[in-house]
Amino acid sequence: MHEKLIILDFGSQTTQLIGRRVRELNMYCEIVPYNKFPEDTTGIKGVILSGSPYSVYDDTAFKVDLSEIRGKYPVLGICYGAQYLANTSGGKVESSDSREYGRANLNFVNKENALFKGINEGSQVWMSHGDTITLLPSHFEVIASTTDVKAAAFHVEGEQTWGVQFHPEVFHSTDGTALLNNFLDICGCAKDWTPASFIESTVKELKDQLGDDKVILALSGGVDSSVTAVLLNKAIGKNLTCIFVDNGLLRKNEFENVLRDYAHLGLNVIGVDAKEKFYTALAGVTDPEAKRKIIGKGFIEVFDEEAKKLENIKWLGQGTIYPDIIESLSITGTVIKSHHNVGGLPDTMKLKLVEPMRLLFKDEVRSVGRELGMEPHLIKRHPFPGPGLGIRILGDITLEKVRILQEADDIYISLMREFGLYDQIWQAGVILLPVRSVGVMGDERTYENTVALRAVTSTDAMTADWAQLPYEFLAKVSNEIINKVRGVNRVVYDISSKPPATIEWE
Repeated sequence: MHEKLIILDFGSQTTQLIGRRVRELNMYCEIVPYNKFPEDTTGIKGVILSGSPYSVYDDTAFKVDLSEIRGKYPVLGICYGAQYLANTSGGKVESSDSREYGRANLNFVNKENALFKGINEGSQVWMSHGDTITLLPSHFEVIASTTDVKAAAFHVEGEQTWGVQFHPEVFHSTDGTALLNNFLDICGCAKDWTPASFIESTVKELKDQLGDDKVILALSGGVDSSVTAVLLNKAIGKNLTCIFVDNGLLRKNEFENVLRDYAHLGLNVIGVDAKEKFYTALAGVTDPEAKRKIIGKGFIEVFDEEAKKLENIKWLGQGTIYPDIIESLSITGTVIKSHHNVGGLPDTMKLKLVEPMRLLFKDEVRSVGRELGMEPHLIKRHPFPGPGLGIRILGDITLEKVRILQEADDIYISLMREFGLYDQIWQAGVILLPVRSVGVMGDERTYENTVALRAVTSTDAMTADWAQLPYEFLAKVSNEIINKVRGVNRVVYDISSKPPATIEWE
C-alpha cells in the first residue's frame, strides 16, 4: 500500500491545486470532503487542511472535530485551515479591516522552524482572505509575519501542527512548493509516487482484480480513454475490447485517423459508424442540455448494442480521472453542466466498473502515457468534449453545419500545428455561431455564417485564460477559413476567460 497524504477539502477553489503540487513532489495524496476522513488509515503520513469560501465564525462554516487527527499526524492548515486551528484552540479570528489579497513578503520570527528550511527572508507569498487571526492561543508560536499580518505562519508547541494564512499552492507564492516539500519531509514521506511506480502497481492490481474476465471500454480518441486502454491492454491483453463510435460530430477525418492510431497500439477496437442515428435524433434540437442528453443517450444505445454482440463481458472500463471524482464529491453541490463521461448505462448490462485512471490528474495521465511509450500526438492532444462538435454548433445541428465546422476547425488546428502553437495551448476549437452577416466576395454581396475561434491556456481546466495568439497567425486563419470554407464570411476571436465564461460555449 502506498504512503499517502490526506487533504481535507473545506471548499476552496485551490484545493485541487494543493493536491497537484503534492503529487508533483512525487507524493501520493487524496482529496476528501472535510468531514470524511478515511476510516482505513493505513499508510497516512500527514494531513493538510484546505482554505474555504466561509469564515470560521459563520454559522454555515464547515466544521469538524480534529481531535483524532491532531497529535496523531503532522497537520498543515492553509488559510481557513490555519484560522480553524486557531479558532478551535481558544484563539480569535475576526474580519480584517481591509481584505488581505495579493502579494506579500515573509519576515521570519523563527527561521529555524522546519517548515521554512531553505526558504529565504522576504520570500513572496500570496494572500487571499477577508479574515485574520487577531489572537493566537498561548501554546501557538508565531514563526513568520508579513507587513499586515502578524500571524502569517504559526507552529503549535508540543505538536507537529502548523498553520499558514497564505496560499503556498499558488504560483505567486514563489517558495510555496519548497514549503510543501518541507512539510512532506516533516511527515517522513518517501516521495516515491512516479508514473513508472503507478503503472507497475496498477497493472498488478488490474491483473488481481480482473483475472481472466473480459472488459469493454468506450474510446473517444481523447487522452484519458486512450491511456486507460493502453494500460488495460498491458494488464489483460486480448480480454479487452474497445468500442469507438462515430457520432457524426467528430473532427474532420478523426474516425479514420484514431482507428489507425489505435491499430498501431495493438488495441482490439471495433469502429461503429452511427452518424445517421445521431443526426436523426438531433434534428431541430437547439437547447444545449437537450443536445448533450440526446448525444449521451445515443452513445449508450450504440455501445449497448455492440456490447450485446460480445460474449461473457463482465467489466466496463472508463477513463474517469481524479477531477471527475472530486467534482462528484463536491461539498457545495453546484452543477454547471451535465458531465460527459459515460453515465446511465442500461441496467441490463449489469457490468462492474473498472477505472484505472480515477486517482490521476490530467497532467499525470499524460505522464503515464509517455511512460507507456505512446506517441506524443496522442498524449498531447487537446481535450475534446464528449458531445463533440454538437456543442460547438450553437442552435440546431444539420449535416451542412457539421461540414462547415469540420472544415473551419481543420484549418484552425492544422495552422496551429504549423505555427508551432498547438502544444502551448490547453484547448482550441472553432464554434459555429447562429449568426449571419453581410460580406463582400469579389463583386458579390454575401450573407453567410460567422465562426468564433477559441483557444485557452490552463493547467487543469478549472480556470483558463484566453490565449494571446499572434496577429499573423489569426490573420492567416481568418483568411484561409473565409477563402476555403463555403458558407463562412466572418471570423471572430473569443477573448473570455474562465471564470466567468466556460471553455466551451454550450
